[in-house]
Amino acid sequence: MKNIFTKEVTDEIIGRINNLTTETQPSWGKMNVGQMMAHCSVSYETVFTDKHPKPNAVAKFFIKLFVKNQVVSEKPYPKNGRTAPYFLVTDERNFENEKNQLISYIQKTQELGEAHFDGKESHSFGKLNKEEWNNLFYKHINHHLNQFGV
Repeated sequence: MKNIFTKEVTDEIIGRINNLTTETQPSWGKMNVGQMMAHCSVSYETVFTDKHPKPNAVAKFFIKLFVKNQVVSEKPYPKNGRTAPYFLVTDERNFENEKNQLISYIQKTQELGEAHFDGKESHSFGKLNKEEWNNLFYKHINHHLNQFGV
């Protein structure tokens, strides 16, 4: 899997995001392009903000048991897979605002680097190593950029 913590991969991802327009249509799913970028930002919001409440201990136990490996492994996500409720974005979003926010989160993650994330506690999965963080970030954004054909 490509390493989102490297400048080359970050630049590639940002280049793909910059190829999106308000008219870009998905190959599958229900989100429009603005909603997709807001959805992708949630992974970063759980790290950099307190916008999303953490699951309680029981929920976290089951999330770690049944969901964690799907999210942090290198196995690609299936099309139209289920997502956590706080990742659902159904309201209209401003394309430019969402694009700029997502790019800002991606750049901040790269600048902090893999050492910053190695052993860092995740919102739902407990402590993750740098490879798991990379897979979480890269696999998710890559999945949705593929969804929108960029």
